[in-house]
Amino acid sequence: MAEASAHSAPAGPHPHGERASAADWIAVAAGALGALMATLDISITNSALPQIQGEIGATGTEGTWISTGYLMSEIVMIPLAAWLTRVFGLRNFLLTNSALFIAFSMMCGWSHTLPAMIAGRIGQGFTGGAMIPTGQTIIRTRLPLSQLPVGMTVFGLIVLLGPLLGPVVGGWLAENISWSWCFFINLPVCLALITLLVVGLEPDRPHWEAFFKADWLGIVGLAIGLSSLTVVLEEGQREQWFESSTIVTLTWVSLAGMALIAISQFTAKKPILRLSLMRNLRYASVIVIVFAVGAGLYGISYLLPQFLSLVAGYNAEQSGGIMLLSGLPAFLMMPILPRLLGKMDFRVLVVGGLMLFSFSCLLDISLTAQSVGHDFVWSQLIRGGAQVLAMMPLNQASMAAVAREDSGDAAGLYNMARNLGGSVGLAIIGTLIDRRETFHTAMLRDSVSANSLIGQDRVAANAANWFAQTGDMAYSQMRSLGQIAAQIQQQAMVITYSETFFVLAIALAACIPLALLLKKPQPGAKAPSAGH
Repeated sequence: MAEASAHSAPAGPHPHGERASAADWIAVAAGALGALMATLDISITNSALPQIQGEIGATGTEGTWISTGYLMSEIVMIPLAAWLTRVFGLRNFLLTNSALFIAFSMMCGWSHTLPAMIAGRIGQGFTGGAMIPTGQTIIRTRLPLSQLPVGMTVFGLIVLLGPLLGPVVGGWLAENISWSWCFFINLPVCLALITLLVVGLEPDRPHWEAFFKADWLGIVGLAIGLSSLTVVLEEGQREQWFESSTIVTLTWVSLAGMALIAISQFTAKKPILRLSLMRNLRYASVIVIVFAVGAGLYGISYLLPQFLSLVAGYNAEQSGGIMLLSGLPAFLMMPILPRLLGKMDFRVLVVGGLMLFSFSCLLDISLTAQSVGHDFVWSQLIRGGAQVLAMMPLNQASMAAVAREDSGDAAGLYNMARNLGGSVGLAIIGTLIDRRETFHTAMLRDSVSANSLIGQDRVAANAANWFAQTGDMAYSQMRSLGQIAAQIQQQAMVITYSETFFVLAIALAACIPLALLLKKPQPGAKAPSAGH
C-alpha cells in the first residue's frame, strides 16, 4: 500500500495542491540556467568560426571539429547524467560540472592551436551535456504537478531559444569585442549558476556502490557508439561517406558500440541506457516525435542562414535577426502557455504544432533567387509558434509518461533523441543538398546548351555589354559564359533549398499520427514505470 501511494504521488516531493518553496524555484532557476548555457554553446561558435579558424590556423574542414567535438561529447554525456547523478549526488555533480565548464571555456578562449581548441570543446560538451537532462529532472522532482507546466514551459523555451541565440550572440561578440568572449562569457554565467545551486539544492553525499556496480559494458558501448555515430553524421558528407576509410572505420566502431548497448540490456541489472522505457507506447511516441522535431529544428537553423548567406548575401548578424523572429512567438505565448498545458489535451497541442511547423516549411518551397529576409517573416513567426506548441507538451509528456524515479533516465533518453535527431537530420539535409544541387546544375546546363537559342541570345547580349566596357571580345565572351554559369549555379541552389523545405514538411507531417498516442497527465494519476 505504501509503495502504491508513493507511485501515485504527483511529480516532485510535494503533496497534491502544495506550492513549491522558494528553494524549489531557485533550484529550478539553476537547472534552467545550466540548460541555457549548454544549449547556447552548441551554436555560439558558428558565426565566429572564420575568426577562430584564422587565429588558431585551422582550415575550413578542420574548423568543423570545433562544433563536432562539442556535439560528440555532449550526446555521450546526456544519457550518462542520470547514473552520474546517482553516484555523486545531484548537487555535487552539478557544482563539479559548473566548475569544469568554466575551466574548459577558459581553455577554449585562450587556445592558439586547433588541438587545444578541440580538447576544450570536448570538455565543454561533456560538462555542458550533463546540465540539460539534470535541469529537466530538477523541474520534474522539485515542482508539484500543479506547477509543473510553468517549469516545463521555462525549460522548453530555453531549449528552443538557446540554439537560436547562439549564432547571434557569437557573431556580435566576434565582430564587436573578440571571438574569445564566445567562451569567456560563460564565466559570469557559471558563477551565477554555482550560487543558485548552493542555495537551491541541499547537500548530498556520493553513493560509490552505484559506481562500482555500474553497467560498464553499456557505458563503453555508449561512449564509443554514440561518439563515433555523431562524427559519422557530422563529417560524412564532407568526407564523401563510405568513400572515406575514416568514415567506414567509425561506422564499424559505432555498430560495435550499439551491439554492446544491446547486450547490456539483457546482462545488466540496471542498464545505463534504459531502452526498456520504450515499451511504454506513450513514452516511445514522444521519443519518435522529438527525434523528428529535433531534425526540423536543427535543419531550419542550418538551412535558413545558409540560404540568406549564399543567395541573399546576408552577413551573420543579418541572418541572426531573421532567425530570432521565431523566438518572438515564444515570448508572447509565455504568459498563457502554462495554462494551455494545464487545461488542453496534449494531442491537440502537438498535432496543431506539427501541422503549423509543416505548413511553415511549405511556405518556403517557392523560393527564388530574389528572395531575401523579409520573405521569411511569416514562415519564421508561424514556425516559432509551432515549435512552442509541439515541444512544450512533449517536454511534459515525456516526464508524465514515466514514474518519478525513472525521470532521470527518461530525461536523458529524451534529450539524446532530440540531439541525435538533429545530427541525423543535418546529415540527411547535407547529403540531399549536395546531390540535388549537382543534379539540378546538370539539368539546367543541359537546357542552356550551345544549341539553345535563348542561351545563345543571353551569351551574345552579355558579351556585347562586356565588349562595350572592355573592347576585348574574347574576354567579354569568357565573362558572359561565367555569368551564365553563376546564374545556373544559383538557380540550382534555390531549387534545391525549396525541395529540402518540402522534405522537412513531409517528415513533420508524418509524425502527426504518433501524437494521437500522447495523453495529458491527470492530477494524482500514477505515472507508469515503463519496462517493469
